[in-house]
Amino acid sequence: MQLLPLRLTPGADLRPALADALRAQGWDSAFVVAGIGSLSEARLRYAGEPAEAVLAGPLEILSLAGSLGADGAHLHMAVADASGRVVGGHVGLLGNLIRTTAEILLAPLPDWQLTRAYDGRTGFKELVVRPR
Repeated sequence: MQLLPLRLTPGADLRPALADALRAQGWDSAFVVAGIGSLSEARLRYAGEPAEAVLAGPLEILSLAGSLGADGAHLHMAVADASGRVVGGHVGLLGNLIRTTAEILLAPLPDWQLTRAYDGRTGFKELVVRPR
């Protein structure tokens, strides 16, 4: 299995940077296997909430995982503040700004295509997995 370790640098915005890394490799589908690092600000949407919460940093990324596809990403993250309080949720579209580093491991899926389609049962665009 091919894996891509990468480092995001200070000031990078997490989701757009991951999308850029995917495109730079010529991939359209991958999973984020693991991620750690730090953020100067985070935007997370908590379970069942319609709006994103803005969290002021500094924050430590304790866990990052999810799927990346040509038409979107689904990422979850747990972060800790300077007092060690931990919160987690769905990673917002913009505003998860790298403070010092983010170390991430991507696993491409060359035999599969990940897309998103509206699911009337959930009310969200959900993962659709198709073999190539």
